[in-house]
Amino acid sequence: MITRRGLMLVLSSPSGAGKTSIARSLLTRDKEINMSVSATTRPRRPGEAEGKDYYFVDEEKFKIDINKGLFLEYARVFDHYYGTPLGLVQKLLSSGCDVLFDIDWQGTQQIKAKARDDLVSIFVLPPSTAELEKRLITRAQDSAEVVAGRMARAADEMSHYPEYDYIIVNHDLDQSIDAVHTILKAERLRRSRQASLTEFMKQLREGCS
Repeated sequence: MITRRGLMLVLSSPSGAGKTSIARSLLTRDKEINMSVSATTRPRRPGEAEGKDYYFVDEEKFKIDINKGLFLEYARVFDHYYGTPLGLVQKLLSSGCDVLFDIDWQGTQQIKAKARDDLVSIFVLPPSTAELEKRLITRAQDSAEVVAGRMARAADEMSHYPEYDYIIVNHDLDQSIDAVHTILKAERLRRSRQASLTEFMKQLREGCS
């Protein structure tokens, strides 16, 4: 067996383009990848579990950890901090496990700055602006005002597509899931991620001599 280092698979898209649905299906299909669990300063909601949904910390500790460089990426959203604990991700990668992130372009930029070699980034695009708006309306989760706000932000979010390794246009959800899984399997085979390849090749050469 050739052991490998895990990778960080980032999925980004404007709201409604399908990244969350793709992420959920990928986690069900592939048991070697784990969803990243963020730390947050917001209060725990009913039914949420520590370490499963989030790591719940107070704001003072979060800021101390920011200053110590203990987050892979973080952001302040609606008066609360959210961030990915660096140590937990590094532990998973070192053990050969992959980590899945459902984050925006800003979080992706932070990860790229700290751990480019471990990052595989995918941007999911809708087939059209009209289809994106239709999906936001059809899922009936937001008011018309919120949908309008999401559509207004979509153009700016999509403008960051050149920063990503792969682009998927989500015409069909099942095909998009297959495409992401194909990318994941191919990236696992990169020579740079085969941690014990040098030793394996040494043994092969010795066997031929």
